[in-house]
Amino acid sequence: MPGLGQQLLRRKPIIFQRKHHPGEELKRNLGTFQLMMFGVGATIGTGIFFVLSESIPLAGPAVIISFLLAAVAAGLAALCYAELSSSIPVSGSSYSFTYHALGEGAAILVGGCVLLEYGVAVSAVAVGWSGYFNELLHQLFGWQLPPELSTSFITESDGVATGGIVNLPAIILVVLCMLLLIRGASESATVNAIMVCIKLAVLAMFIVIGFSAFNADHFSNFFAQASGISGAAGVIFFSYIGLDAIATASEEVRNPQKAIPRAIIGALLIVTVFYVLVAIAGVAAQPVEWFSTPEAGEAGLAKIMELVTGTPVWATILAAGAVISVFSVTLVTLYGQTRILFSIARDGMVSKRFLTVSAKHGTPVFNTVIVSILVAIVAGFVPSEYLWDSVSFGTLVAFSVVAISLIVLRRRRPDLERPFRVPLYPVVPILTVIVCVYVLTSLRPVTWIICVSWLVLVFVFYLFYGRRHATLSSYTSDEQIAEPIHPEDEK
Repeated sequence: MPGLGQQLLRRKPIIFQRKHHPGEELKRNLGTFQLMMFGVGATIGTGIFFVLSESIPLAGPAVIISFLLAAVAAGLAALCYAELSSSIPVSGSSYSFTYHALGEGAAILVGGCVLLEYGVAVSAVAVGWSGYFNELLHQLFGWQLPPELSTSFITESDGVATGGIVNLPAIILVVLCMLLLIRGASESATVNAIMVCIKLAVLAMFIVIGFSAFNADHFSNFFAQASGISGAAGVIFFSYIGLDAIATASEEVRNPQKAIPRAIIGALLIVTVFYVLVAIAGVAAQPVEWFSTPEAGEAGLAKIMELVTGTPVWATILAAGAVISVFSVTLVTLYGQTRILFSIARDGMVSKRFLTVSAKHGTPVFNTVIVSILVAIVAGFVPSEYLWDSVSFGTLVAFSVVAISLIVLRRRRPDLERPFRVPLYPVVPILTVIVCVYVLTSLRPVTWIICVSWLVLVFVFYLFYGRRHATLSSYTSDEQIAEPIHPEDEK
């Protein structure tokens, strides 16, 4: 076995296989539109339905700048993802790109970041969905689940007892998404596309009604809390996880070299427009101080609708849209988590059982079930307040490393076919790193402690298991380490 230093620096060769390996490959049945809806589905919902109450108290009206800052960082990263996904269209996204460009050590840490990013994101979104679900029950039937069944027993930072035991709706949501993902990626994509169209219609309704109550005074002293702009951007940034989720689906996409760049850029444009418009409409309709209230923290947009219109009808419609919307976010994010783990298993870093694909459904069933159980436990017992920033940390690290990987591969593999090329190279990838690092520095110290501790655990696992079972340590032919691209997929 090579020394630890050699293992950490070795790169996975970029080799594309020319034959199928039944039982360890995913079906290619997703098109550009479905993929774009994956990106929108994983992105729109979290940042808008939940994070206004987290970000506006930090930045005030200037939260609009925070949304734009996060969008710029995500947009720069999106171009980097588009190029790498078109040249290396494989499952695993940032983890796989890093393995090819920077080596095994960096790939392990990035893999740890994205596993944390996706797993915590699913849990956080499921917890937020529970609040909107309870609001919908109240609007429709006049009753809600008791706190014992809709709230974690863990107190939040204010120290006030929640009166809860378990967040049952959050657990049920994860289980429903698990069952749909087991059924198949194409079926999941179709359901997601329908839910995305519904959520966009509901948010368009909110924008129109919010602007009807426009109060210019809410934007006075616009930069009074300017020092919180970067902090709010850090909170918001986690919601752009959808762009990474598109790349994780590479192995299940028809004509991925063209479809993935189009889907990433299209999803980014749709997401940015809706995010900024909803943020403006929200601040226009309610004073900044309102977003710090408990009322804003639970089903906030629905509350705004009710306050503006004076009737619960529109709030009920928005709450229903949020329930559907956040279902799609949870679905796509959980999907991304399983595909990242699938790629890590292919490289031997975790058990090969996570690589097994069901002959009946064409999906990694064991992988999906185990991930869903772990995520459901976190969603059921941990408040979302402790989860948001950890997702942003993983996303920012992944985006930064993808940009660095692009620069390295441009130098090391100039011969690599690149159907899409980043414009203004190397300015775009360098700016991506600078902006992501800037936002990273705004995250709370406790977030750094939690995330770095997690990465230490990941590296310890690698030392005792991953390095001994890595496919690169024992392969005897290129087919064993080749990426699953087939001649029929390249047409």
